[in-house]
Amino acid sequence: MKPINDRAQTMRKIKRALRTLGGTFNRLKGDRRGVGAVEFAIIFPILLSLYITAFELTIGFSVYKRATRAAGAIADLTSQPQTVNKAYLNTMKDVAAAIFVPYGTTGLTLKISGIQVDANKVAKISWSWDQDNKQAYPVNSIVKIPDNLKQANAFLVHAELTIPHTLLMFMSSLSSKITPITIGRDYYFAKREADPITCSDC
Repeated sequence: MKPINDRAQTMRKIKRALRTLGGTFNRLKGDRRGVGAVEFAIIFPILLSLYITAFELTIGFSVYKRATRAAGAIADLTSQPQTVNKAYLNTMKDVAAAIFVPYGTTGLTLKISGIQVDANKVAKISWSWDQDNKQAYPVNSIVKIPDNLKQANAFLVHAELTIPHTLLMFMSSLSSKITPITIGRDYYFAKREADPITCSDC
């Protein structure tokens, strides 16, 4: 009789354990405490990544606008005097730095060219300068210019500016890391008078 009693007792223990386990599951199923914390833990990283991405894109767009403004200002300032030199052109780096405030200009490249358009509307380099005080392009080399600027015997000033920028991106299609990009803008400015601008030591 003892084995039978042992089996019955074991079955009762198993039933009690199952009832206890079932009750625990039922309590967990109905307990809503902590759900908000779990949801926040899941959503917070997504919201943070979206915020950082939007912030970085806003800064990138601001740098892009400053690059456009700097290229235009440099071309305009270079077109005003009748004669320029390397010392004058070198001050254009300070002009760019002032426009880019509060952002830095480390790695900025700058090229300024005087372009003469002949009677056949062929554009050629008259002189050029870069940020290292060197010649950017060979003299008399043919260059492409926008069609609306191809006017016989015109003189143009062309400013080209590039600046590196880093973006911290969090997107599903991109790796979550700092991504270097180069922002480049250029600007043509037509000489106000007919006489070409010369560079004395370019």
